[in-house]
Formats: sequence, C-alpha cells, structure tokens
Amino acid sequence: MRVMALDIGEKRVGIAISDPAGLVAMPLAVLGAPRLLGDGAELKRLLSDYDDVGLVIVGLPMTMGGLNGPQADRVRVAGERVAELTRLPVRFVDERLSSVEAKRRMAEAGASARAQRGSVDMVAASLVLQSFLDSERNEQDRHSTQGGRDGESGRGGENGASVHDRWVP
Repeated sequence: MRVMALDIGEKRVGIAISDPAGLVAMPLAVLGAPRLLGDGAELKRLLSDYDDVGLVIVGLPMTMGGLNGPQADRVRVAGERVAELTRLPVRFVDERLSSVEAKRRMAEAGASARAQRGSVDMVAASLVLQSFLDSERNEQDRHSTQGGRDGESGRGGENGASVHDRWVP
C-alpha cells in the first residue's frame, strides 16, 4: 500500500508518495493550495495515478514546544477536507522543521534559491513521509517482537474516511 503525504501551506501544497511497499518516500509535485483542495479534482487525478494509495498523511505545524502552531487549525480543516474528498484515512503528523531541513538538503545538493522556491514543499513532504514510514516500520518491528499491537483511536469521518492524530518524532 502506498502512502501519500501533503505539506499544506497557505499558497502551495507539497506532495510526496511512497513506493508500493511503503518503504521509500519520493517527492511528487507542488500544486497551488486552492487548486488542490478546492473541488478535489486535482487531488483525485493525482490519486488515480496511484490507485494503491491507502493512507494520506498531512504535516501539522507544531511549535518547538510540541503545541499546535498558528497554522494548525487551518491545516486540520484542510486535512479533514482531504478525507472527505478522497474517502481515505488521513493522519496528522508533526512536521516541525521539515521545510528548514528541506532547504538545507537542497542547498547542500547545490540547488539555487530559485530552484528551492519551486520544490521545497514537495521535498519537505517527502521528509515528513519518510519519517512516518520509518516510524511505522520501527513500531511494527517492535510489536512483532512483543507479540501484539495496541489499538489506535481516531475520529470517523462522514464518508467512511477517518482522521487520526498521531505524532511522529
């Protein structure tokens, strides 16, 4: 099953996708936020290219103290809209410093400031997604050696989609 990640900003949304095994995150695209989240057509088109997506994660802007940042409410509303449009489960994950790290890595790779401007959101989404995938794999490994898995709680959405709160380090 693939996992799609969204780094939702006010103007742009960075998108990343995992490989089918859910091991590796890859930057996919950057689209305008109104275009992606408006009527959902662009998001559905992207998902149709990857028909095995089973989960969407949305980066939630947190403060360094672990509290919701000033944009968190807006991102939560957008994430709930994604669940409604796609009928896929959505998980919110901590995205602290993902854009800073994306810019640092792109600069180290020699990307100009201009190139970074167009790509940093999807690179940030891929960093958040890779952290999520690694965390999930580590958790599965830990539970397989302990012989069980604790249940997760979430809120069920209207259309069968669910929105979960899950904080990934």
